[in-house]
Order: sequence, then C-alpha cells, then structure tokens
Amino acid sequence: MFLYHRPRPLSRTRGDCELVLVERSEVTPRLMAVVSGKHSLFYSVPAKNASVPSLLIALILLLIAEGLEAESVDDGRNQLFVGILRDEAVERINQLAKISDADGYLERTFLSPASVKAAELIIQWMQDAGLRTWVDQMGNVHGRSDALNTTAETLLIGSHLDTVVDAGKFDGSLGIICAISALKVLKTNGKLHKLSRPVEVIAFSDEEGVRFQSTFLGSAAIAGQLPASALRTFDKNGATIQDVLKENSFEGSDASLLQVKYDPESVWGYIEVHIEQGPVLESLGSPLGIVEGIAGQTRLKVKVSGSQGHAGTVPMLMRQDPMAAAAELIVNFTVDIRAMDDDDRGAIVSEFSRQVYQICDNRMVNCTIEHKHTAEAVHCDSELSQQLKQAAHSTVEKMPRKIKGEVPMLMSGAGHDAMAMSHLTKVGMLFVRCRGGISHSPDEYASDNDVWAAGLALLHFLDRHVSGDYMSS
Repeated sequence: MFLYHRPRPLSRTRGDCELVLVERSEVTPRLMAVVSGKHSLFYSVPAKNASVPSLLIALILLLIAEGLEAESVDDGRNQLFVGILRDEAVERINQLAKISDADGYLERTFLSPASVKAAELIIQWMQDAGLRTWVDQMGNVHGRSDALNTTAETLLIGSHLDTVVDAGKFDGSLGIICAISALKVLKTNGKLHKLSRPVEVIAFSDEEGVRFQSTFLGSAAIAGQLPASALRTFDKNGATIQDVLKENSFEGSDASLLQVKYDPESVWGYIEVHIEQGPVLESLGSPLGIVEGIAGQTRLKVKVSGSQGHAGTVPMLMRQDPMAAAAELIVNFTVDIRAMDDDDRGAIVSEFSRQVYQICDNRMVNCTIEHKHTAEAVHCDSELSQQLKQAAHSTVEKMPRKIKGEVPMLMSGAGHDAMAMSHLTKVGMLFVRCRGGISHSPDEYASDNDVWAAGLALLHFLDRHVSGDYMSS
C-alpha cells in the first residue's frame, strides 16, 4: 500500500490535513501529480496490515507534513500582514502627502479644500476595511466596526488629518492609516465582526491649530471640551470657525457642537499611534515605545511698551525704553513652558512672570503677559499602557532584526489629541521611531518596516479584543 499526506484544499487552519492510504493498484499518474506538490509527502507501506514500525514512520511523516503545511499558512499570513500593514500603508501615507493646499510643500488646515479631499480618501479606505463611516459636525471622520456584544463600550483609535505649514507626511497620517490597516487585516481574516467590543477609528479634523490658533478642535469637541464661544474664533482672513463649517455644509451652531460630544459611559478607552517627534527611540535602537504621559504646556505672549524721549534732554535713568527692557528679558526667558508636573509648571510660570514685571518696573515700562494656551499634563492609563507594551513586545519579536531588552517607556513633550481625549476616557499612546527625531518638517521620516511594526502592534492589541481578553479591564 501507499500512504500520502494531503493538505486540505483552501484551508487556513494550522495542521488541517489528512493522511491517505491507497492500494498500490490505485496509484495513477494523476494521483502522483496531486501528491507531488510542495507540501505533500508520499510513503510506501509494505503491506495492507502494516507493522507498527511502518505506521510509526507514517505518523512521523504526517507530523513533518503538518509542520510544512503550518509553515506554508504562516508564510501566507505574514505576506498578508506585510502587504496591508506595510506596503499598502506606506503607499497610503504617500498618497495623503500629495494632498496639499500649497504648491511645493505640504499644508492642510482645518476644513481647507485639501483637508476635505483627504477626508474623502480616508472614508474610502475605512469602507475598504469594512467600517461604517460618517463625518460629524466638526468635520471629524469616523469609521466604526460594531461588536458581537452590543452593550460593550467602544474602543476609540485616532489621530489628526491636518498638518502644520511645510509639514512632514507621517505626523497624524501614520496613526490614522495604521488603525485602518489593522482593522482591514481583521476583516480579511474574518475576525472584524468577532470583536468583543466596538472599535472606532477617528481622523480628527484639526489638532495643529494652524488656521485658528486653537489646538485640538476636533478631539476637544468629541471630548466635550470645546466651548460654543470657540465657534466665533477668527482666522487671519476674518472667517470664523462657524463660517467655515457652514461653507462646508455643516450646521455650525451651538446645538450642533453638542451633537459631536461622546457620552463617557459609552467609551472604553482611546489609543493613538504617533511618530515620537524626538530622538529617544532611535538612540535606543527600538522601533516602538509606550508613552507614560504627555507634558502640560503653558504658552505666554509678552508685550512690553514704553514711551519715546527726546535725545539729549531725557536722562538715561528716566527713559522708558521698551527695547532696553525687552533686551534684558529676551536673554532670560522662554515663553513655552512644559512639564509633567502641573504644580512645577505653575511655579515656573509664576516666577517667570514675577521677574518680567520686576524688570519692566525697573525700566519704568508697561508689560502685559497674556496666557495664550494652557494644557494640563496627562498621565496615560497604566493598564492600557501595559496592554500596548505587550502588543509592542510581541511585534518586535517578529521583526526581521530582533530587538533586545524591554520596549521603552517614555514621556511626550509634544501635545497630542490624547490630551483632549483624556477628558473623555482613559488614554494610551504608542510611539514610532522617526529618523533624527525630526518632525514638522519635510525631512520627517519613518521607515517602511517601522510603519509595519506600528500596524502589527496595533493588530496584536486588537486581536486581544477579538478574543475578549480585555473585556474585564
């Protein structure tokens, strides 16, 4: 008799195969062609009532064949991951980088023509991943996959689609694309609708605050932190946020702003994938890092004013020269103050203000200090951060170049949408290595494999939500 191992056709299940015994007379050229494939094994059993050693050999061959079949399935799965999480993701990041309001450099501001076009493309990609899509009253783009458990809170994943002037192509876009790509893999594997909780990707309409000098417009609205008075904020051309919303077919009313706000009871948590915008991960040789917290910020605008004095008639000690006071100030302070401890930051701001006023008093000039922006420090949720760390660790073990040591934990000195979203729910962030720590520049760069690592880590994280491992968290 003859024995051969035959993988089941079109099977993706590990080790899903069968052992076939046929009479010698049944071995035809057609059968030989079938069993001569890459992962089929053919073995001659000497008799119909085969001996124990012969059957043991057959069993060993079967186990080998199962290993080969599993390897084949793993290879196919890995190629699928690479195709979606790296190759397609990088191509989509490049596509978004071509959508700009400026010629020769990248610029997309709140609800500009380029931002609207980018939003339309993101909607197409979300739908390609099997997500239900809509745009809210602040221009935020949403893509959602519902869950088997209709009462479970929603996991939100997001980043921003707007840019600074003369921007890099990874800031914001990376987080949106990685989230869509990870969910597309789940769709391709038939797992998307097996999620234990709903998952929603949000592309925020404005984080940078370039157009209206007010950061986090999109995420602050969702978190219920954007006051109705913000709708009356002007841009440099005299248009208000309300005007711009109405020009783009949104209501632009106080009531419509309330519609954007999410109920905290409906949200499980928020995570964000973002380039580090610093050199720490690169110096450590790690593609990924977990954010422990985001520094609080205070931005001040200082105005010094005095009065002119006639040359030769006003003594130097009686002159009210604002330039002399400003020169003394300029060499002694910075107006962008950041710290993880809000009390420390507050103390620094107070001491800074005291010294500014003292110098101005000594020079007999007037001084005003305007608080342009204040954001409290945010501490990322420890449990959520640990889950992201586990996902990142599983990822780096699978990368072509093994990474030794722990996935690093680090602080963020830059602001992110997670700061606004922390008023709504617990937050976690995954940082991705960027070359030289350069950001907000055309030189901003993350390698294709690091984009892949980010998407794969997010996929590992979401896989746990398919199994329900995080339901009790």
